[in-house]
Amino acid sequence: MTAFEPRLPTLDDVRAAAKTIEGAVMRTPFLPAPRLSALTGAEVWVKYENLQVTNAFKERGALTKLLSLTPEERAAGVIAMSAGNHAQAVAYHATRLRIPSTIVMPVTTPHVKVTATRGFGAHVVLSGETVAEAEIEAARLAERDRLTFVHPYDDFDVIRGQGTVALEMIADVPELDVIVTPVGGGGLAGGIAVAAKGVKPRIEVVGVETRLYPSMWAELRDLPVHAGGTTLAEGIAVKRAGRMTLELARRLMDDLILVEESDIERAVNLYLTLQKTMAEGAAGAGLAALLAAPERFRSRKVGLILTGGNIDPRILSSIMVRELAREEKIVGIRMIIPDRPGVLGEITTVLGRMGGNVLEVEHHRTMLKVPAKGATLDVVFETRDGAHAQEIIAALEALDYVVERLDGPR
Repeated sequence: MTAFEPRLPTLDDVRAAAKTIEGAVMRTPFLPAPRLSALTGAEVWVKYENLQVTNAFKERGALTKLLSLTPEERAAGVIAMSAGNHAQAVAYHATRLRIPSTIVMPVTTPHVKVTATRGFGAHVVLSGETVAEAEIEAARLAERDRLTFVHPYDDFDVIRGQGTVALEMIADVPELDVIVTPVGGGGLAGGIAVAAKGVKPRIEVVGVETRLYPSMWAELRDLPVHAGGTTLAEGIAVKRAGRMTLELARRLMDDLILVEESDIERAVNLYLTLQKTMAEGAAGAGLAALLAAPERFRSRKVGLILTGGNIDPRILSSIMVRELAREEKIVGIRMIIPDRPGVLGEITTVLGRMGGNVLEVEHHRTMLKVPAKGATLDVVFETRDGAHAQEIIAALEALDYVVERLDGPR
């Protein structure tokens, strides 16, 4: 075996991991989603990994790794770098097993995630602006203090632990045609592919990356990796895939789809509004692929993995409002109006009579393009749908107001 051919997990390795973690990690439900099926044209089933104690699938790989340690390694302790779910998974299970844990997190990590990781019992070190910089410090501390490094994805035991998700999915629904999995560093996707293909060779495994971070997609094509930018799916915002996980993808992954941020936003919103469950951005990637390429999955039995539910409530509320705007259920307009008594009342009366609900009103009198005896009026209001919004705008235009849409149909 050469340096370019690392030992890769097999189906037997994943099955062994499943026995090892049985009872310590939740066997999450895998349920049909009729409303998502009607929307996408596929028969959709959802694996609810957001119900784990730390609200993400990462517990499977972290615990598998921790249980593989020797007594001496346990006594010395473990270290990991992460800005999110991996940090909490390692901290939770290390504490439960009485293994000292250190988690190196970027200084930019949101306070809520740092607090949660400390709450699970880890010693948190803040270092570097990015996860890559945090990894450098973690490697230094691991060598100095002789700690076992628990990599978030490019690790034999972590990969086989993540693969237990697929064993459960196929056991529950043997007739699955496709499993769609988010891809970041590739630990979950690699484990899924090993387990799924091992049990059912003809099943398809389709990975999903955000178009801003197409690291695995580019490397599979031997192209330069151009990754960066602000993404809702920070859990899969990885600039370089793992070496083991890339090899597994080359051998076993059937397809890899890139999705837009708008698709991910819509998926997160659909999980909340239709399935009544929390999905973080990375967890929405699988559903986003069905929304972006419905013909790829139409009439097939598709398993989605809702990988985690650790999303900032402020971000979630913003997503919901943005989706209402896309559906034209919240509309913003701007009008130039005469600056005289009664005008605002006239406009709000029209809105009320037409069934619109005013959310925000803002006057501007000092803008130079506004006449000296005029003002601009910005109004944000709720409607039933796009047709209703257009009816309200038509009623205002009938009163000789010039109406400019601040958003426009999307």
